This record gives sequence, C-alpha cells and structure tokens, in this order.
Amino acid sequence: MTARKRYWLMKSEPDTFSIDDLEKVSVEPWNGVRNYQARNFMRDGMQVGDGVLFYHSNCAVPGIAGLAKVVSRAYPDPTQFDKKSDYYDPKSTPETPRWMLVDVAFDRKLKRTIPLDEIKQHTDALGEGFALTSRGSRLSVMPVTAAQWKYLLSLE
Repeated sequence: MTARKRYWLMKSEPDTFSIDDLEKVSVEPWNGVRNYQARNFMRDGMQVGDGVLFYHSNCAVPGIAGLAKVVSRAYPDPTQFDKKSDYYDPKSTPETPRWMLVDVAFDRKLKRTIPLDEIKQHTDALGEGFALTSRGSRLSVMPVTAAQWKYLLSLE
C-alpha cells in the first residue's frame, strides 16, 4: 500500500532564497527552520514526492511563486551544529539533534505569483483551517489539503 501524497506550503524570503534560486540549483536542503511545529511537519509528515507551494514572504508582494517537491526524508539540519551559522543551536548535538530538514526540488515557477491579498479573498473556498490566512499563523512550513492545493493552483 502506498502512502497518500501530501501537500505543503513552505515560506522563504526571496532575498534569502527564492524560487529562481531553487530553479538554478535544482535541489536544496530546506535548512534553518527553528520552530518546533514546522520541524515536526518536516520530520513526521513529509514524504518523498509530496508537493510544495513555494511562498515568497517578507517582500513587496508576498505570495505563491512556484512549485517544488519533497525529495528526501527528514534528516538532521547540519547548520544546528555549525558555530559560524546563524542557525547554530548550542543545545543540539549530533547524538540528539533538535532540528530537521528535507530536501526540496524545483518543479516550476507559476505563470504569475498568486499574491497573499488575492488568496485572502478566497478564504471561504479554502476553509477556516487554512493556516496561511489564519490569524496569528506565522509558520514557515504548513500543511495544505489536496482540495486547497487544487484550488490555489486554479488561481494561477
């Protein structure tokens, strides 16, 4: 029996790492996540082959800019052990790592970025549980239902 494909939204600041950057490198470790719930989604929920909505955050027009896919199981984020990294965690050890990551691969850029302001106009169709438009939700990694995935891509 095969696992059901899941869908995710992953946020990145385009000045740090954009959909264009992912296109150039093809595959990239999604490192630097330092929120336990987001880590748990990667560690416990993500499977190879899952779809990713690549979301540009903290920019002039935040929104969904492209698609990617999960291409590895979760493994320890090496930046947590690197004292020179902004993501260094002195409480984390190779024996008991705190932070995990997955590798993501470029799929495609959207024909146009779907802006957050437009997404918010579709909250009824996306449902109350859609984390991106929920008040106070600031997660960098969040689940998306198959219906939400399909609906969001229909906005392209």
